Amino acid sequence: MEQQDRLKAKVYSMLGLAAKAGKIASGEFATEKCVKSKAAYIVIVSEDASDNTKKLFSNKCKSCGVPRYCFGTKEELGHAIGKAARTSLAVTDENFAKLVLSHLEKAVNREGEEEKNGKN
Repeated sequence: MEQQDRLKAKVYSMLGLAAKAGKIASGEFATEKCVKSKAAYIVIVSEDASDNTKKLFSNKCKSCGVPRYCFGTKEELGHAIGKAARTSLAVTDENFAKLVLSHLEKAVNREGEEEKNGKN
């Protein structure tokens, strides 16, 4: 379990760096806007987000071809980027997105309704 905790800490650290560089959009409206405008390279939705929020981002991200992951809690995501609790965030820089993805894929499995339905 220690390995898992270290991987999660790495993800939060990368998100913090991206936020300091101004490469994170957070909150439902800003994240959705980034997905629609094709500015998002990856979307992270908190594990404790409502089912409606998870479904909204699953559908938006799927239609726009943006990877979506469920990771952490609202408080953890907000804390990682130096803000109040955040339900969702988008990484808007390709290089930061690749770094976050490399650690995120080790820490959690990619989630989305499309995989749960056996489509992938």
